[in-house]
Amino acid sequence: MITLYTHIMSPCAQKVRIVLAEKSLPWQAHPIDLQNKENLQDWYLKLNPLGVVPTLVHEGQPVIESSIICEYLEDAFPQPALRPASPHAVARMRFWLKHIDNKLHPSCGALQWPLVMRPTLLQKSEEEQQRLIDQIPEQPRRERQRRLLAQGLEAPDVAGAVRVYRDTIRQMEEVLKDQPWLTGEQFGIADCAMAPYFQTVQQFDWLQMLKPYPAVADWLQRVTARESYQQAVSADFTPELLAQLQAAGRDAWPIIARHLES
Repeated sequence: MITLYTHIMSPCAQKVRIVLAEKSLPWQAHPIDLQNKENLQDWYLKLNPLGVVPTLVHEGQPVIESSIICEYLEDAFPQPALRPASPHAVARMRFWLKHIDNKLHPSCGALQWPLVMRPTLLQKSEEEQQRLIDQIPEQPRRERQRRLLAQGLEAPDVAGAVRVYRDTIRQMEEVLKDQPWLTGEQFGIADCAMAPYFQTVQQFDWLQMLKPYPAVADWLQRVTARESYQQAVSADFTPELLAQLQAAGRDAWPIIARHLES
């Protein structure tokens, strides 16, 4: 009944996979090769005109945009509930989802793309690089990838991305001092949506970012220990892949640390 067009390192796809696992829903994975821009091929753009992952197909109908997919799954499969019961808590959940979509996700891309996607593109001719980037439907994303391709972690986007992470962690610390989860006493969609953006921190061995924030560090430990996270995210990272990512992250850490202090 459910097919998910996905990529193992896409935080947007990871959060949907966590929701699927929390609800114990059977689904079929259709991996998309983001490094080689399979997401921009005509057949995929017919499913998802934005050319991003994930795309969920349920009962033959595509659903796009990861936060919308999460609430769609909550509406279609309401038990176990991941959306809070009170209107105020739902508003807080949607605040976090909006913050993630508008600020944290682009910031994660600015940090992850140079280390994961850029090396594959650099193996192609300059003409092929530009041809692939030209296919990106949205101009801001297209121009950001041009900068990141040309400059890597020295691109101006990176400093702002690190500051967004720092500010997000500070906001979370204030909330998590008084409650175990982002919207209250129960684990929910906001936690599912936020967790993958800390997978990025873990996989690049940047956990030093959390040292001043014990409540966030505790939240992350509890999130990653959940069976849903283990199934939906951790299982995709082999020891070999993690070693490769951690090595790249350690090399990049001096740049990240410099921006954290600015």
